[in-house]
Amino acid sequence: MLRRLAAEELSVGDLAAPYRMSLAAASKHIRTLERARLVRRTVRGRTHVCRLDAVALERAHAWFRFYERFWTDRLDALARELALPETQEGRKK
Repeated sequence: MLRRLAAEELSVGDLAAPYRMSLAAASKHIRTLERARLVRRTVRGRTHVCRLDAVALERAHAWFRFYERFWTDRLDALARELALPETQEGRKK
């Protein structure tokens, strides 16, 4: 749903249409996205229109960027360990 909202604003019905779920289940999912501050909903007459609110995503992205160097070092060490040949006992050299 977030990917679709990145491209355009959509009504709740249009947003839910491609998914195999009831409109009630889709609305519940959208409410969860609203509570997470990822989606904003406005009411235009009888139509509820959703749009992406990317501020929360940007905060998460900044957090990931900060910690990426720690994860990259650990993953590089794991890759080096996994690339070592195994001994006959099944352990790495």
